[in-house]
Amino acid sequence: MSTLLVVDGDSFAHRAYHALPKSIRLNAVVGFTNMLVRLWEAEQPGAVLVGWDTLSVPTYRHEAFEAYQSGRVFEESLLEQLEILPDLVRACGFAAAKADGYEADDFLAAAARTWPGDMLVATSDRDAFQLVSDRVTILQPARGVSELVRIGPAEVRERYGVEPEQVPDLIALRGDPSDKLPGARGVGPKKAAELLREYGTLERALAAGRFAAEAEDLRLYRRIAAMDASAPLPPLEEQSPTWAEASSFLKRLGLDGPAKRLASLP
Repeated sequence: MSTLLVVDGDSFAHRAYHALPKSIRLNAVVGFTNMLVRLWEAEQPGAVLVGWDTLSVPTYRHEAFEAYQSGRVFEESLLEQLEILPDLVRACGFAAAKADGYEADDFLAAAARTWPGDMLVATSDRDAFQLVSDRVTILQPARGVSELVRIGPAEVRERYGVEPEQVPDLIALRGDPSDKLPGARGVGPKKAAELLREYGTLERALAAGRFAAEAEDLRLYRRIAAMDASAPLPPLEEQSPTWAEASSFLKRLGLDGPAKRLASLP
């Protein structure tokens, strides 16, 4: 079984949008295209899946916790390009996953559950560390999208002091400012890791009487932090890139430079 490359589309599209000058027409599309080609050339995966958020429909996370990701405002130009990008991915001959009520993260988790072979997950979202295993490696951008750091089980333990499967419990306890999860009162990353080394899971800590006044809130935070592996996926199978079709797609958008680059690929 070949390697599946799974990409957090929104993560890389946002990075591309803010890395390239806005004077470049459809800068997120241009940057994302360059990133996707670099990833494919570097890793030579047997198949590629790109997951996307649906920003116009709330997820169960938003409905369960009103403050979840509150305050995020995206420029109209970026929103317009996010609508284009899944079709670009499909034009490349790759799979794209997007569905109401799910985030890009959820498709990463669904792929990890479904794909039987090795998997590379390209994302800047450290919540995805929960997916790491002996066959799932995170490719985390270090500088823009040009340099990627490989994160395996040893790196998760080194960075967080917990096992990959404990990451949702860690997030629930320590909180996550980017998602507006407050965590347990008075508990930071080090204390959260210590508690999980002692109890193993958040649920066992609660069963032992810890955080009694906050128990239900912490259970909710963990549910929010855990990726939903039931997200619906398109068929995952071996693929051959269709660069000529993708080149035509970009040309129709008026992006002659990126179109020419894709047309030159074997």
